[in-house]
Amino acid sequence: MSNDELLYELRGTTGWITLNRPQARNALTFAMYERLADICRNVPTDGSVKCLVVTGAGEKAFAAGTDMTQFRGFSTDKVALDYEHSMDVVLGAVETCPLPIIAAISGACTGGGAGIAAACDIRIATADLRFGFPIARTLGNCLSIANLSRLSGLMGAGRTKEVIFTARLVGAEEAKSVGLISEVVPDHAALMARAEELAETLAGHAPITLRTTKEALRRLRTEGAAANDRDLVVQAYMSEDFKEGMEAFLGKRKPQWKGR
Repeated sequence: MSNDELLYELRGTTGWITLNRPQARNALTFAMYERLADICRNVPTDGSVKCLVVTGAGEKAFAAGTDMTQFRGFSTDKVALDYEHSMDVVLGAVETCPLPIIAAISGACTGGGAGIAAACDIRIATADLRFGFPIARTLGNCLSIANLSRLSGLMGAGRTKEVIFTARLVGAEEAKSVGLISEVVPDHAALMARAEELAETLAGHAPITLRTTKEALRRLRTEGAAANDRDLVVQAYMSEDFKEGMEAFLGKRKPQWKGR
């Protein structure tokens, strides 16, 4: 991967990840997936970074999926299984990142790009959003169960099946109406401004509350309502931040969160 195909920049306390292949609608190479996972796994939790934003370069696409030229070497069961496993690992790293992640989506968000967006915590998009997995009319491959689980958790199993079966792309208003995205903005400039504003809002909130809520919801999706949350409850209630929040509330002042 060339060093400029996936950019990472810290602006204040927000880490900005840019998928940077606009000439290919930001289609992802395997190296780009690995770099994204590496950032999510190793992002500091000492307060120097409080939120991540993932976006695509240019105004036409968030990401148009995996670069199809990389599929030409798929000739054995192992290669296919290894690819889907690696995708699950990458998207799992996004989903389990200890910081909140905002997907700022402009234009096309398909295939692997849609998988990344679904693994993020909050999705906002421009009015020209086109979201989906048109694999039934393009490659003829499939999604892993982990990928389908995230999508059905957002859109419902019925709509997920219908979208994949028909190979249609979901527009912005429909995506908002079903809860796939939380906000629609008119254009790319508004998208960047809103992503920055939203990141600043999250940066001012209790990081342990965000972290434990994120992990609890992941466990709820993957393990069901019987999932064990004891460690999360203890992590939150025994934290310095909980004591600080309680004293700040009673003292009618703004809490100073430390993330511990």
